[in-house]
Amino acid sequence: MAARRALKAVLVDLSGTLHIEDTAVPGAQEALQRLRATSVKVRFVTNTTKESKKDLLERLKNLEFDISEDEIFTSLTAARNLVEQKQVRPMLLVDDRALPDFKGIRTSDPNAVVIGLAPDHFHYQILNQAFRLLLDGAPLIAIHRARYYKRQDGLALGPGPFVTALEYATDTKATVVGKPEKMFFLEALRSTGCEPEEALMIGDDCRDDVGGAQNVGMLGILVKTGKYRAADEEKINPAPYLTCDSFPHAVDHILQHLL
Repeated sequence: MAARRALKAVLVDLSGTLHIEDTAVPGAQEALQRLRATSVKVRFVTNTTKESKKDLLERLKNLEFDISEDEIFTSLTAARNLVEQKQVRPMLLVDDRALPDFKGIRTSDPNAVVIGLAPDHFHYQILNQAFRLLLDGAPLIAIHRARYYKRQDGLALGPGPFVTALEYATDTKATVVGKPEKMFFLEALRSTGCEPEEALMIGDDCRDDVGGAQNVGMLGILVKTGKYRAADEEKINPAPYLTCDSFPHAVDHILQHLL
């Protein structure tokens, strides 16, 4: 691993780290303002496939977060980029609210399967249609494969179990585009002009946020909000650079020890 350099960029997860659905993590807005008052560049990275980037931004603005659209890098963006690169016609297994991010993509007569979090579509008939496409040789593109995520009513299944089911049934392997994939973090960092050794990731998912970031050379801070469960920090090697209670505590540490 390359030697650490002065911190120049911070990537921040959204759902579970700054907010849970329509509720902000206490103190997160003010902590973000404190982080922005420094010299570091801040970007926001998310695996959410429940809504388009436009709807996500509207949700964040309603929660009084100071965030602009060009600062958000989503796994939906990464998936669209791959679909365009491969020039395929995807069957889109995503939430209807995420469809605007695929506007202009041809989906008739599909020859690929793109799967994200789509609770309303994860039933036998639809999954069987995807299964048959894959058996005929269609590529499987997973926007991400998180095991579960946090809702206001508790933990809920993520797309990962459904991706794995399709892989198992068709003896194929999905191409994953979201966190924790190395390319996702590198693409998110590209607009900052910073190297991984100059960057840090804050998130509530030990594997996808922290593990993925540390695997490309960043530091990772795990927060105990959102989907965090006791002893999550013990599930990855190397362990998180830091585990703390919440995003405001992570910002406190950055201001006191890394700048």
